[in-house]
Amino acid sequence: MKRLTTLLILSLITLSCSDTDDTTVPEEAMYFPPNDATTWETKTIASLGWNQNNISDLLNYLETKNTKGFIILQNGKIVMENYFNGHSSTTPWYWASAGKTLTATVTGIAAQENLININNKVSDYLGTGWTSTSLSKENLITCKNLLSMNSGLDDTLGDDVSPSNLQYVADAGTRWAYHNVYVKLQDVVATVSGQTWDNYFNAKLKTPIGMTGSWLSSGATGSLSVYWSTTRSMARFGLLALNKGNWNGTQVLNSNYFNDATTTSQSINQSYGYLWWLNGKSSYHLPQTQIQFPGELIPNGPDDMYMALGKDDQKIYVVPSKKLVVIRMGNAADGSNFALSDFDNVLWGK
Repeated sequence: MKRLTTLLILSLITLSCSDTDDTTVPEEAMYFPPNDATTWETKTIASLGWNQNNISDLLNYLETKNTKGFIILQNGKIVMENYFNGHSSTTPWYWASAGKTLTATVTGIAAQENLININNKVSDYLGTGWTSTSLSKENLITCKNLLSMNSGLDDTLGDDVSPSNLQYVADAGTRWAYHNVYVKLQDVVATVSGQTWDNYFNAKLKTPIGMTGSWLSSGATGSLSVYWSTTRSMARFGLLALNKGNWNGTQVLNSNYFNDATTTSQSINQSYGYLWWLNGKSSYHLPQTQIQFPGELIPNGPDDMYMALGKDDQKIYVVPSKKLVVIRMGNAADGSNFALSDFDNVLWGK
């Protein structure tokens, strides 16, 4: 098994030589911060036996790479919480495409309430004509295709998801392409729930786990698709993901759907679930390309890690084997990018 010595994020988290057996660490209950309070329990790096000598190198790297907020949770408790470049714990920032996982989660909640079936075609909920493809091709596109990024619609036409801009390239299920058409799931949820997308989101996800923040229109898309929140609110969602949809004993999202969401969802891009990115797979595709690359997304990262990745390096990393959630918000570490960049692998190397 590769990378047996890189089981934890960053060399900061490398265990000491005497602490290589996980069974030596006492089991503790998962911690969830109160929903109605700003308090959040912490634990020290020293108590975990992590490598304290590399803290300054990590923090310097984060600051020089335009980071605004950075949090590490272990078993739900804050181990590191740092803000840079004028940001603070109360400053909101955008999730960009990391927020796709919010849409995937709320779609799953609508499914568990029997409002939708993700295997049904999108036109069952939005009516026909929501694309400019032929009726026969449009009716091939299911909600699961939108979750899996294999709708077969043209990804080169920009973010506009009005019908005239949703054009046929291939049959649904035969081509993987990173496409903003996933936001049509927000319209589906709004239609079947009889509520606005943000009202349903607030009631079913935001409020139950104590998040703050709001959806802001991204302009030409015609849908609410960009979420803004504090770094801690992003960490709350990461903690929900670590616990497979459970929040302090309440199953906000059923675990079967969550397991499906964080498992390869189609045969083309092994490293993609339902709007979640997956590490440890044998190959991957990147946004804006049809090339299949061998190997895993983040070689320095743990194999069981799943990720919410957004433009210009908005990151939620979840590592179930180590009960870790890692959050990064900020401007692009280097050049502007779609979801993935060299920052991911360098950060995990650090």
